[in-house]
Amino acid sequence: MVNSRPVVIIGGGPAGLTAGYELMRHNVRSIVLEKANKVGGISRTETYKGYRFDIGGHRFFTKVSEVQEIWKDILSDDFIQAPRLSRIYYDGKFYDYPLSLFKTLKNLGPLSSTLILFSYLKAKLRRYLHPDLEAMTFEDWVIDCFGERLYRIFFKTYTEKVWGIPCNQIRADWAAQRIRNMSLKQAVLNALFGNQDAKSLIKKFDYPRLGPGMMWERCQELLETYGSPVHLNTEVVRVEREKKRVTKVIARRGDNTFELTGDHFINSMPISLLAHRLYPSPPDQVLAAAQGLNYRDFLIVSLIINRDHLFPDNWLYIHSPDFKVGRIQNFKNWSREMVPDASKTCLGMEYFCSQGDDLWEMSNGQLIELAAKEIVRLDLGVKPGDVEDGCVIRQRKAYPVYDSEYRQHLQVLQDYFTSFENLQTVGRNGMHRYNNQDHSMLTALLAARNILGEQHDIWNVNVERSYHENFTDQEWSKVKLQKTKNPGIYSQPLPSVQ
Repeated sequence: MVNSRPVVIIGGGPAGLTAGYELMRHNVRSIVLEKANKVGGISRTETYKGYRFDIGGHRFFTKVSEVQEIWKDILSDDFIQAPRLSRIYYDGKFYDYPLSLFKTLKNLGPLSSTLILFSYLKAKLRRYLHPDLEAMTFEDWVIDCFGERLYRIFFKTYTEKVWGIPCNQIRADWAAQRIRNMSLKQAVLNALFGNQDAKSLIKKFDYPRLGPGMMWERCQELLETYGSPVHLNTEVVRVEREKKRVTKVIARRGDNTFELTGDHFINSMPISLLAHRLYPSPPDQVLAAAQGLNYRDFLIVSLIINRDHLFPDNWLYIHSPDFKVGRIQNFKNWSREMVPDASKTCLGMEYFCSQGDDLWEMSNGQLIELAAKEIVRLDLGVKPGDVEDGCVIRQRKAYPVYDSEYRQHLQVLQDYFTSFENLQTVGRNGMHRYNNQDHSMLTALLAARNILGEQHDIWNVNVERSYHENFTDQEWSKVKLQKTKNPGIYSQPLPSVQ
């Protein structure tokens, strides 16, 4: 069976669905192929016995009005305002995130605080004496900003939990992208003068009342209503091409295999996987680059706790090396409708791992037992016997890894795929960029507009200034103006949104 649609979209996460939605608004039909049994990718909402939980937490906050308009168009009045509170939990004490100078020094005590100050001054002296010395790794970058002692207390352990590799093997790109504009000096200014320029300081954000999956399930409904079907449980097994033009995709759903032709193709599955699905195969150097890209997997143990209230945070970062859990979500604090029984609390114990390692290979029962023991040991108000039930969700390829060789591999893939006439690759995994769902939406929005006749270089979205809370509508307007004057060329890259 051969079907044909003007646009074939691979992947039903935020990127793929946003592309389909933008095309739908311009009366262009598409078809979306999603391997999983529900839409949303890692922005989906899972359910267990009526309890709803994210695959990680997903704030809805942006200063790019066009992204905001899509959210509001799709969900309308189903957003709530959630207060933002996230803290670091280290050595039995809470620390503000971003770090609050005075509270941090009080918790650490005078001796540790003095040593942190000297460590910071040492780092600044080193930078003064060697101004041309570039920070190449995450470790170098953070030490330059905070000093070595603060780095070892608040960055090293948690970061290595997330990535599973030493901090001196992670490129500085990731640090600059995720904690840009933060330093000990900035923390002092914040404490003394209330400076709010650092990006992570928003106090509230929009959130769908039933979780982020509500957004993408509603988007799916809209697409299907207007003639753009979304096929779940459908895996793309081959992408056929003639030279630099895609001609069809071969997809499999259950025991059935079918072909889809189209004029244009948008991809949001991992770019490394796309390379291996191409037929005829791409050149050897492209396949080698795809093989060289690495990913970090993730699993969440959702625990139902017989307590009506625990801590007030949306999420906690667990920095202690004595615990395997890296982050804890309190979904009741995101939206009360996530928890069907007001006398209970649902916690998401998040573990960063890789397929095949000890954590990943543990059975669901063992993981629930581990999570239950750790939440009691953390002394966050959960007592033995309070954990009533739990479930486990595993997520492959959750985080593109910024290791020492990723940039050169990605450049090979970028050069190759941008040479195709009718194929664009978008989103977090489609571009191997550790960015948020809003950034994925933005790349897909521009890809759809390319199909509609505009000219955008989507690979220039969010290269340098990558975090949304420093980015305003005024700046976005300048970029749009630049695009009008010089199609496809931007004088400065767009940032990510979360």
